[in-house]
Amino acid sequence: MESGSQDRNLPASQRKLQKARDDGQVSRSEDLSHLAVLGAGGLAVLVLAPHLFDQLRRDMGRQLTFDAGILKSTLTVFPRLNDAVMVGLAGSAAFAAIVMTASILAAVASGGWVTSLKPLMPDFSRLNPLSGFANLLSKKKLITTGKMLVITSVLFAIAAVFLRNGLVPVAALELQPSASAVAHLTQWITGGLGLMLLVLLLAAMVDVPLQSFLHKGEMKMSHQEVKQEGKENDGNPQMKQKMRQKMRETANKSSITAVPKADFVVMNPTHFAVAIRYDEASMSAPQVISKGADLMALKIRDIAKNHSIPVLQSPMLARALYANAELDRDIPSALYGAVAQVLAYVYRLRAALKGTGPMPDEVPQPFVPPELDPQSKTLKAVNA
Repeated sequence: MESGSQDRNLPASQRKLQKARDDGQVSRSEDLSHLAVLGAGGLAVLVLAPHLFDQLRRDMGRQLTFDAGILKSTLTVFPRLNDAVMVGLAGSAAFAAIVMTASILAAVASGGWVTSLKPLMPDFSRLNPLSGFANLLSKKKLITTGKMLVITSVLFAIAAVFLRNGLVPVAALELQPSASAVAHLTQWITGGLGLMLLVLLLAAMVDVPLQSFLHKGEMKMSHQEVKQEGKENDGNPQMKQKMRQKMRETANKSSITAVPKADFVVMNPTHFAVAIRYDEASMSAPQVISKGADLMALKIRDIAKNHSIPVLQSPMLARALYANAELDRDIPSALYGAVAQVLAYVYRLRAALKGTGPMPDEVPQPFVPPELDPQSKTLKAVNA
């Protein structure tokens, strides 16, 4: 079964969330952005407008002031016009900077900072009308549409009540002095803007956790995706096993040069060969310094014979050492007794060859725990 057809009911892994962030896919709240833009814009207007209008009023007064000097040199009008334009541009730039900063801060607050340029890249798959229609019916789009309908309805209701209660007093402002009429009109507009921002604040308080929940829902993974990601993180188990086997084979081949240092070689009789060395002064237990199978085993045997190293036939011990002992490591403690018996035989054999002792009896066949013998395990599994 394809992963796309499975139910995605597992939470997204950290790797998938990071990959989505690298692609620019994070939780974003449009209502929080709207609140930031309108709120910062309204606040900027309230703060900057009095100073800007006062400066523009003074510049307008200068523009409308004429005397004999100006009439003689009309070019002096342009510097004053330039001053008025610069005041307007400075006010507009300050307003834009405040709104842009608020918009960026709102985006970072809802989804964090994202430096990916991938969302800006052209995606021609979005031009497919079928996928576009499917996106219109997605869970996120339906929830977003329902949310916008609720917000729009609430704003229209508040606007209707606000206008109905305020239009009559506003219409009567024409009978008031200009200063008081402007102050009353400013207060009325500010009150309307405050109500609108209050609605957006409530909407943003709901939308931020809602968008986070929807984003996590979109990022959920199926069992197949989790399994595939685990393989990608840890590597394919079969490939890792093959690599370990290859590394062991390489290590075994490189250890062939250590055979001349061995005290004895134990074989089975031609399939496996293991070279053992023991130095009482520097080792706490005997160690395997070389081992091999098939052709490698025969090569170890030949090198040992060329260097007059005893080669003993002990099938169970050879199999157990080959399967359970690592190169240049102490042999398993369960095999201490078996290896000690063979070492004692080798020491007596060396003494006999030097003429300092009697020739030992036949080669010992020490006891090897069945659980350490691969052949015993195989026979037990077959009989079971």
